Amino acid sequence: MGLPVRGFLTTVRPATVDDVDLLVAWHADPEVSRYWDDETFTVEEIRARLEREPVDAWIVEADGEPAGYLQSWWEEEGPRRGGLDGFLIPRARGRGLMPDAARALAQSLLEAGWSYVTVDPYEWNERAVRGWRNAGFVEVSRHDPDEEHLAPWVLMRFAP
Repeated sequence: MGLPVRGFLTTVRPATVDDVDLLVAWHADPEVSRYWDDETFTVEEIRARLEREPVDAWIVEADGEPAGYLQSWWEEEGPRRGGLDGFLIPRARGRGLMPDAARALAQSLLEAGWSYVTVDPYEWNERAVRGWRNAGFVEVSRHDPDEEHLAPWVLMRFAP
């Protein structure tokens, strides 16, 4: 993980233990958890998630205020490559913040040597598919539910 990444509308900074309570509260909101398979997390679970390898946790800020979460994860075999997952809190939605933050983070990962960056939204989450598209991700394929996805999903790849 590195320094903050700046978009036009957002700053994406590394999440820290100071963000644990914020992340617990965000995930407890049904308008957030519904996009994360209804998962909620305790303080201890969030602390553990912040220490996961191979995942980096990020806070999306807009106008100096926390507005959402991104995580970048990578595959441990072969060239550095991986994907993003993320959400905005409800009051931050609809302003183009996630496409801005995702574009900035994905571009920074490519500049750091990643060979590609992907996302995997559920087909039913049209807002996310549209947001990732606005960030510069293009559809690669569609898939049925599997061990990581509870519903049909779309594989998208960052194509700046």
